[in-house]
Amino acid sequence: MRGVNRVMLIGNLGKDPDVQYLEGNIGVAKFPLATTETYKDRSGKLVSQTEWHTVVLWRGLAELAQKYLHKGSLIYVEGRLRTRSWEDKEGNKKFATEVVGDNLIMLDKRGEGHAPAGPHDTMEGYGGDDVPPLVDPGESLPF
Repeated sequence: MRGVNRVMLIGNLGKDPDVQYLEGNIGVAKFPLATTETYKDRSGKLVSQTEWHTVVLWRGLAELAQKYLHKGSLIYVEGRLRTRSWEDKEGNKKFATEVVGDNLIMLDKRGEGHAPAGPHDTMEGYGGDDVPPLVDPGESLPF
């Protein structure tokens, strides 16, 4: 039986994309994406819950992100989950789960400036800065 690894998210960028170029001038963009769900609790009060996702875009999509996306941009991204592991300087094993995007649609209206962040759209507790540099996914595949 075959598995399915598919993710579809609509959310706002938590900061401008960080774009780097690897060997062979391969572009890779990385940014946090906030998705917020709102629902009513038992008492009828509106409750918002924000989740943070690390999105990684390669090659042409990375260049598109660098050129057109900024903090607050509303996007639809489709891709797959990928989990990486490494050891930090103290020898502790660390893990990061990222959304590797292969489809991106910009949802901001034309001419719209920076979208304001909502009251729950903070990066508090987001651990994106302690993740090691990315490598091309084709280089580390075991097959």
